[in-house]
Amino acid sequence: MSEPIRVLLVDDQDLFREGVAVIVDAQPGMEVVGSVGNGVDGVRAVDDLHPDVVLMDIRMPELDGVEATRQILSPARVSGRERPVRVIVLTTFNLDDRAATAIRHGASGFLLKGTTPALLADAIRTVHSGHAVLAPDDLAALMSGQFGERAPTPPVFEELTEKEREVFAAVARGLSNAEIAAATFSGESTVKTHVGSILRKLGLRDRVQVVVFAHEHGLV
Repeated sequence: MSEPIRVLLVDDQDLFREGVAVIVDAQPGMEVVGSVGNGVDGVRAVDDLHPDVVLMDIRMPELDGVEATRQILSPARVSGRERPVRVIVLTTFNLDDRAATAIRHGASGFLLKGTTPALLADAIRTVHSGHAVLAPDDLAALMSGQFGERAPTPPVFEELTEKEREVFAAVARGLSNAEIAAATFSGESTVKTHVGSILRKLGLRDRVQVVVFAHEHGLV
């Protein structure tokens, strides 16, 4: 039997945290391992409790969710962990610019605070598996306003093979492994191997970061 998904709650509203904790703990294969009220404590709790998924409020006193996400997913902290940590930012506004910035810092997507318990549970499972929790069109809309002049394509991109570039473009459009396999007449296991190679060569953590990288460098 697999271990439950460990969830950390970071939000300055006690009542909201308590309600979310009840929802998460009621899900099979999930448990709340911590609940804190600001970003400073959130960063510390990630180091101490080793959660798999962090539900991060975007607007908090002392340290907001954007900066807390940046610190939690900084290269120095990521490299010292035995298991990955995924962050879902929570906001009251759809297509929030702060949520977009958090995604650039490594968050796996965002949810509106008024989402349903079923969607919340699905989102936790989705990011735990390495995927985004918002539709590709929404992610593209968020990212499109985040960049002025596009950054030059880094030399490391040239290390991708022709097939890997084809898969990169498909991932950047939000296609799943199954959809990419069908479009490229490949097996899903082959696509998964290509995605792993792309992440390794470009130094990216997950598929969400592929989308950000593609928009940042005008490769979409």
